Amino acid sequence: MDVDAYSLAHRRAWDRLDYLSKRSKLTGAEADELVLLYRRTSQQLARLQAHSPDPELIAGLSALLARARGRVLGTRADTWQEIGRFFSHRFPAALYRSWPWWVGVAAVFLCVSAGLAVWVERFDSARDILGIPSDTGSLTAPGGAFETYYSEHPQGAFAAQVWTNNAWVTAIALFTGVLILPAVYLLFMNALNLGVTAGLMSEAGRLDSFFGFILPHGTLELTAVFVAGGVGLKLGWTLIDPGRLSRAEAVARQGRATATVALGLVGVLLVCGFIEGFVTPSPLPTPIRLAIGFTAETLFLVYVFVVGRRAVTEPGNSSAEAAGDQADSVTQPTFSTRTAVGSG
Repeated sequence: MDVDAYSLAHRRAWDRLDYLSKRSKLTGAEADELVLLYRRTSQQLARLQAHSPDPELIAGLSALLARARGRVLGTRADTWQEIGRFFSHRFPAALYRSWPWWVGVAAVFLCVSAGLAVWVERFDSARDILGIPSDTGSLTAPGGAFETYYSEHPQGAFAAQVWTNNAWVTAIALFTGVLILPAVYLLFMNALNLGVTAGLMSEAGRLDSFFGFILPHGTLELTAVFVAGGVGLKLGWTLIDPGRLSRAEAVARQGRATATVALGLVGVLLVCGFIEGFVTPSPLPTPIRLAIGFTAETLFLVYVFVVGRRAVTEPGNSSAEAAGDQADSVTQPTFSTRTAVGSG
């Protein structure tokens, strides 16, 4: 099957179905036309699912049919059902589709942070270049600024502050990604802050304290930053290389995926804020605090690579509902500085 020719031949009918499904009121003739187009498009989708390797085309038509079906049946989607669908399909699918980008960001970020940490620990020139004071005992000593940062404020207020700050950082990384350089700068500053702090703590012989305070919340928190940076950079790259779509269509579609990730990360960062506010400074033994952090990270990765992959690939799950970047766009979608982690 020539998918492009098939799409071109039926595109006008699909656009008409989309138009009718969005209208608030329909005449009798338009209602009959809606039902007829819905049936035809359902048959066409089944044919494409059997022959087309293009998941974007299938996703867009699935979203179109989902909206048209609601109109044909005369029902409105339940709000809580839509929220559930967002977290069970759209958000994990958007994360899964973009995973090469944010995993790449994670690899570069961690390499840069590790390199900076070694540089700060072993070379005095690093202090001069970075403007680090010669005496950093107030930061690295037991009970110093690094440790007391997590307990100097009431836990509830601190968790809320962390959540707000991290949401702001990830939003900047996501939506400045279209310009690429601002997002790269933000990620570098986070890597610099983390690397310098690690180097100073290592030099003081206190890496155990560093990891004991950073890892419980920082594992998931940094992953959220990586996701934001990767999805933001993907948005910027779409502007440079839109693929088969026009530049405006490609950026609009990826922008919707970016918005889906931004909304979903609010919940992820809420978990991070809770852990940083209530677990990291708690008197729990370090192994237990680390286990809580690693458990949260593991659950997130399972969410992405199991739930997200299933939402994208399973025919039984509406492909468009699983793809947040497709669900609200079916007219032409288918044709085709406080840092986030650092010292806290």
